[in-house]
Amino acid sequence: MVGIGIIGTGKQGADHARRIAALGDKARVAAVHDIDRALAQRVASDVGSRVAPGDQALIDDPEVEAVIISSVSETHVDFVLACIAAGKPVLSEKPLGVTVPSCTRVLDAEIAAGRRYTQVGFMRRFDPEYQRIKAAVDDGTIGDPLIIHCIHRNQSVPDPFRTRQTLTDSVIHEIDIARWMLGEEIVSVALERPRHGAGANEHLDDPLLVRLEAKGGARVDVEAFVNAGYGYDVRCEVVGSKGYVAMEPTAMRQVTVDTASGQGIPADWLSRFSPAYDEELTRWVDGLADYDPSPSAWDGFAATVVAEALVRAMQTGHREAVSVGPRPDLYG
Repeated sequence: MVGIGIIGTGKQGADHARRIAALGDKARVAAVHDIDRALAQRVASDVGSRVAPGDQALIDDPEVEAVIISSVSETHVDFVLACIAAGKPVLSEKPLGVTVPSCTRVLDAEIAAGRRYTQVGFMRRFDPEYQRIKAAVDDGTIGDPLIIHCIHRNQSVPDPFRTRQTLTDSVIHEIDIARWMLGEEIVSVALERPRHGAGANEHLDDPLLVRLEAKGGARVDVEAFVNAGYGYDVRCEVVGSKGYVAMEPTAMRQVTVDTASGQGIPADWLSRFSPAYDEELTRWVDGLADYDPSPSAWDGFAATVVAEALVRAMQTGHREAVSVGPRPDLYG
């Protein structure tokens, strides 16, 4: 039974802890840590674990064989680097890092170590609907992929949330999906700002229209609307030279109340992507004995390169070129 340590026990970290505990004799939550010790203690009690006195203490704990990082985005890189230095596999929530130089530090550390330690939490790759679409692209069912249409709507975000975070914390999922679907890097980006919706946060441009161009010429458009109000709604369609494949609304449930009937919308990403999280964590734990992490640190790095280019496009109002550079042999 593998001992897992979890750094960050907020909504995402607590959910990971419950899913790890549900894996039975495959894994257990050996220790947790959060700057909010009371929160960490509640999660530890829920899953029969204990609270580590600090983040480094958790990483160094001999009972912790692998680490999940679910802390705030700005802390990811430092914790990942500490796990690499300790020789322990790590599953880091996205983004890998909030800047390109910070992500580069992770690549450099893994290259120096001569092995890959880091998996990035792009859980959508494990979602049954995204996998079905990917299969239709890969087997040629729809011909050559030409256009990918994406929708990413949140019910709401906290007031401190800023436009940059829409790109670096939300749209980064679509960036990864586009790279994964097409098997190509993104070479340019652009961004448009429609008018704000009623009651919009004055510090947040919402919604946004994002445009991505892949190396082979395919185009990707993303509607990102983080205060859509009605629920968490993610969609994807790939248009090819012979047809198209689209996501089925499998996460929606039929609701009948009084004289009306309709579909219920998930409230958040945890309910929408519950099967994907189960599959992600199961595969991660099963693969720890012969670790070959995917999505890798390179995938986290490349997504952040594109997200930073989108931030530049937001600032300049122009299309921005993207270059991730050559892929190191370690990630070939």
